[in-house]
Amino acid sequence: MKIYPREVIGLLLIVLGIGFDKQWWTIPREWAPWQPLQVADPLTPVTQWKLSRLKNDRDGCLAALKTAPDDSLAYTPLADYTPVADCPLTNVVRVHRGEAAFNRSFVASCPLALSWTLYERHRLQPLAQELFGQSISQVQHYGSFACRNIYNRKNARRSEHASASALDVAAFRLEDGQRIEVLKDWDGKGKAGEFLKRAQEGACGLFGTVLGPEYNAAHANHFHFGMRGIGFCR
Repeated sequence: MKIYPREVIGLLLIVLGIGFDKQWWTIPREWAPWQPLQVADPLTPVTQWKLSRLKNDRDGCLAALKTAPDDSLAYTPLADYTPVADCPLTNVVRVHRGEAAFNRSFVASCPLALSWTLYERHRLQPLAQELFGQSISQVQHYGSFACRNIYNRKNARRSEHASASALDVAAFRLEDGQRIEVLKDWDGKGKAGEFLKRAQEGACGLFGTVLGPEYNAAHANHFHFGMRGIGFCR
């Protein structure tokens, strides 16, 4: 009997389907697109895809937030509301603290809060331990929500901040009290400068848009971590 390539592919798909059904082999949860995202799972190329699916899935996003290990995230789910005319907020939470404290709590879209939690746990805090041998104790931010267009231009599109889908981070404080500022230390040649550059790089892939001092003058003093787009990092 002559077997054609299409028939071979069909047979392989059947065998694969039976194999997974009978659990002859398994795919780790972090690599399985059909498995819910969990904060403690190792990061993989599938992680960002899982994050993107939660943009309009309030229940799924909150379920993912609940998987954050103890003491790594304190937040309060919020009902949809409109704090400023023309800027309704949906699928949002109030973030009180992560592993590190914030200078103040802030309202964030649930996916933004989830991305921050993944970033801090898997990229930011390990980087601080690698370079300084200690954790970050506080993160200073300039806020997440602002009902405005990009750069406050009249004819521009709405900023990510208008939906609380972006966080502007200005500085980090280490456990020993050392303060690392984007404005002051970005061009530094020591560990502080290296930390900031690697901290920005580490955010790429977990946030849709990551902007820093090399993007333009408006970002000279902070990192912009936003959810719009996929992997725009400057």
